[in-house]
Amino acid sequence: MNESNKQQPTADHDDAREVARTLTGQVVSNKMHKTIAVSIERVVRHPTYGKYVRRTTRLLAHDESNQARAGDTVSIAPCRPLSRRKSWRLVAVLERATER
Repeated sequence: MNESNKQQPTADHDDAREVARTLTGQVVSNKMHKTIAVSIERVVRHPTYGKYVRRTTRLLAHDESNQARAGDTVSIAPCRPLSRRKSWRLVAVLERATER
């Protein structure tokens, strides 16, 4: 084989990998150490009846500095698995919950 036929890695692949999807949701629990539970709501159409139904997904996210509180709106991104159920990390606290 000619070495000229080999494909060289390009920077385009590295740039695409850095852009990870982020999800926005509400913190429903911060009672664990360095972990928050985030509730993410989405609206899906029912396959038979056509009515739009609200669905909720609850994910565990890593919060290194324990900065998120229950009720906060946060942004999370996927990462390597940190435990059995935790494979998301906290990116930013978008909105603080009002104090009671």
